[in-house]
Amino acid sequence: MTASLPQNPIVLIPSRLASTRLPNKPLADIHGLPMIVHCLRRAQEAGFSRVAVACGDAAIADAVRAAGGEAVMTDPNHPSGSDRIYEALTKLDPERRHDAVINLQGDLPAIDPKVVRAALSPLSDAAFDIATLATPIVESHEIDDPNVVKAVLSLQSGATIGRALYFSRRPVPSGEGPLWHHIGIYAYRRAALERFVSLPPAPLEQREKLEQLRALENGMSIAAAVVDTLPLGVDTPSDLDRIRQVMTGR
Repeated sequence: MTASLPQNPIVLIPSRLASTRLPNKPLADIHGLPMIVHCLRRAQEAGFSRVAVACGDAAIADAVRAAGGEAVMTDPNHPSGSDRIYEALTKLDPERRHDAVINLQGDLPAIDPKVVRAALSPLSDAAFDIATLATPIVESHEIDDPNVVKAVLSLQSGATIGRALYFSRRPVPSGEGPLWHHIGIYAYRRAALERFVSLPPAPLEQREKLEQLRALENGMSIAAAVVDTLPLGVDTPSDLDRIRQVMTGR
């Protein structure tokens, strides 16, 4: 079953200062701009009509507004980014004009805007509640790295969108064939986000420590679009140094 893409999506970037490995990460300077502002710019460059930052701290909101961006304050104690963007959505859009929400991580300052846009594409099929991204694993050290989440996709030969059957920190499935590195960017139909945040944590979610398993365990459908670029995330001081080098001259 097919349907047109959501007509009025909003991009929301959840952000808070509490980071143990890189304190005040969203405000880290990258060539004169805070990292969160770079993320905002990449989403705007993807062509979405509305992009906002869901802030857990006033300092983030101040930085975003100083750069001309839209920010909304949310409860600093939310357990997840999904909960944070849901609160932001209800505050920013009580009239329910936005029919889909893209949850973009706030630590991807160099992400290709085309990758952000690709996250929405699986929702052209009405069978799917949630969309996300995956890319082939090409570095052998990632196969057994539990920090690299693997997506198990039902993907036909030559296709670029497949149903997500499972996500794991282990290298699954077994046998010959590609392994897929999950990229944690999500696009939700509005009703799907509302349902997702209303659900309690699920057993496999708690076991794997992967929030998206809550959706699968409760019968929601997820599809992944395959992209050829793995966005560089920033979690540590060394990551920050690397991204500054990558973005030199940008």
